Amino acid sequence: MKDIVHGYLPDEKPPIGKLLVFALQQILVMFPATVLVALLTGFHVSTTIFASGFATLCFIFITKGKIPLYYGSSFSYIAAIVGITGAKFGTPAPDVLISAAQFGIIMSGLVSIVAGLIVSRFGLDKIEKVLPPSVTGSIAIVIGISLAAIAVTNAGSNGGGAVTNINWIAALVTLFATILFSVYLKGVWAQLPILLGILVGYAVSISLGMVDFSQILAGNIIQTPHFTLPDFTAWNAVFAIMPIAIATIPESTAHLFQLDIYVNDLAKKKGKPPVKIAEKLGLNLIGDGVGDIVSSLFGGPAGTNYGENLSTMAITKNFSVWVLGAAAIITMIISFLSPLTNLVLSIPSSVINGACIYLFGIIGAQGVAIMIERKVDMFNSKNLAVIAVILTIGLGGSYGYPGGMIPLFGGNFPAIATASVVGILLNLALSFKKDTTVVE
Repeated sequence: MKDIVHGYLPDEKPPIGKLLVFALQQILVMFPATVLVALLTGFHVSTTIFASGFATLCFIFITKGKIPLYYGSSFSYIAAIVGITGAKFGTPAPDVLISAAQFGIIMSGLVSIVAGLIVSRFGLDKIEKVLPPSVTGSIAIVIGISLAAIAVTNAGSNGGGAVTNINWIAALVTLFATILFSVYLKGVWAQLPILLGILVGYAVSISLGMVDFSQILAGNIIQTPHFTLPDFTAWNAVFAIMPIAIATIPESTAHLFQLDIYVNDLAKKKGKPPVKIAEKLGLNLIGDGVGDIVSSLFGGPAGTNYGENLSTMAITKNFSVWVLGAAAIITMIISFLSPLTNLVLSIPSSVINGACIYLFGIIGAQGVAIMIERKVDMFNSKNLAVIAVILTIGLGGSYGYPGGMIPLFGGNFPAIATASVVGILLNLALSFKKDTTVVE
């Protein structure tokens, strides 16, 4: 007797009961990280949740339901956005600063769209001539490590107050709980280490008297998210935020290739023809860019397709686009429920930043992983020059000057964006040098 193969391919629709359960699972997976970005950048939580769902629906529409990926807030943009909003943890930034950041995010979406069009027309190798792994990996390292100070200082001070032992207890419990869950949990639970770690830290912070429950049920139960419009004159935000899209391209590409492997393994087991997902890389990047644009039009942060959701689909063998569409719609409905938003805001900064000590380091480690996976030659003088300059300008500027703004020739330039642009130009300039290595 033949074994029954469980799972759903992208175009298959589960029964309504299973569809809703699968959708709720996808929401649980994306929720902690997406909300965390809003808390760190000064964006409104309910608006960020709404934008995540709406951008996912737009991604599904643009990709014609062929690519089952969920769009959530990206950690890669946090430092650049905070440089514009000047955010304090859990406190929404003034509308005028959010509007400025929105314009930068919209323009970063255009970068992804252009990259997608180039890939669709000429192939991935054309993009890699401008953005080799020595550049994208180094930028990812700078993004992750430049956030380290935010996590550590806010963990001990609970978001800017006095540094106390109570704050450190809550932060460290959250940190080590998140690490232990990520290392030792298996199956679907392995995709929820952030959520579970924060829940443990939240429970500890309650016992330490750090949580004020009085505000959770304050105000109306149903409340429209706080929408803001972009400021199309904020070109300083464009220069700060737009180059970050460069570092998200290899991440999005890797997710698509992983998805292709998982989906086609299921298709083979079900006796179905191959699903040509890897060939849609250009369409995927275009969908990512459109997601950034529509998210920011409402006041949401920049995003990317979520590895957490991808891993959940791989474990459950459920790649149905119908499930992701349902998750997006439910997410948009949730954004109108203010008690849920208030509950999230009641989590102490020490707890959130305890998890961030781990998460931000992961971003930097992913930059290393990009270069290892793509076999970057670390003994090549050109690669060393590009990597060295990006790391030094990006990290030196981030820590050496207030707000990470480098004073240069009468202006102030964002460290990460400057490092990205200089690294790209240096790589192109050194590409004219012919390889004269002699192998004996």
